[in-house]
Amino acid sequence: FVFHRMLIQVCLYFYCKFLWRCLKFVMRKLTGRCELQRICYNTKPGAPRTMKIETSLRDSKSKLLQTSVSVHPDAIEKTIEDIMELKKINPDINPQLGISLQACLLQIVGYRNLIADVEKLRREPYDSDNPQHEEMLLKLWKFLKPNTPLESRISKQWCEIGFQGDDPKTDFRGMGLLGLYNLQYFAERDATAAQQVLSDSLHPKCSKFSKAEWEKKRMDKAIGYSFAIVGINITDLAYNLLVSGALKTHFYNIAPEAPTLSHFQQTFCYLMHEFHKFWIDEDPMDIMEFNRVREKFRKRIVKQLQNPDMALCPHFAASEGLINM
Repeated sequence: FVFHRMLIQVCLYFYCKFLWRCLKFVMRKLTGRCELQRICYNTKPGAPRTMKIETSLRDSKSKLLQTSVSVHPDAIEKTIEDIMELKKINPDINPQLGISLQACLLQIVGYRNLIADVEKLRREPYDSDNPQHEEMLLKLWKFLKPNTPLESRISKQWCEIGFQGDDPKTDFRGMGLLGLYNLQYFAERDATAAQQVLSDSLHPKCSKFSKAEWEKKRMDKAIGYSFAIVGINITDLAYNLLVSGALKTHFYNIAPEAPTLSHFQQTFCYLMHEFHKFWIDEDPMDIMEFNRVREKFRKRIVKQLQNPDMALCPHFAASEGLINM
């Protein structure tokens, strides 16, 4: 039974593939345009267009088109010339096609390179003997607690910003330097908001919300959480959204060219903001409900990102200087 089911699935796959190629051939004859032209001319820029171009290139029977999604950024222009030649498209008659393809390939290749950059940071462990690592950690403290000096490098004070013990290096094991990079970015680029979120996480009943706002949001019973640990956890969430491809809709809609590490960190800041509000709205009974709340939050974000027009648009200081399409 299992064998027959697998055989049917394989036959259906090849049948659909054959049918799709026939349809593409007919469409080219009817319109006089290849699939890449039809996508560029009939689909609006951003994620809707780039994701269709990416699928078309990846599923092509041409080796040139298949490998174009992983070329070096410097080779994109030459790759587009080769594609135009292969498809017998005159660039003088179709100048906009080359421009549109270049924009799409910059995003596609950039997304792949961003995954590599993020993975490199995630794999690099925190090293207390590395002066740069230590400097970043101490800056994190200064940004979050500007009016409170750190008494010593090994100190119980680290618990005040949400680490589990007297030496934060042990908490970075899961996400490596990526967790520290994200936390520092949030604390530095959006200092006021980061300090407020930290304060709320420590003393949820003493935040700067008015009493009416607390009662409206049912925050009088709010349970706090460990800011730094949650930040590392949200880093893990952002990382998995990136690697799975879920963040393509967001990045292809906000980055006119290649998405960068700054775009990823800005997205982390947005997720921290949103999770903080989500946590309070969920009103958990205790911290043991964290995994349930986190999973519910993840599903909500994933559902939002399934919309090809979706752009997670934060409106806070961390997003300044980034270009939105």
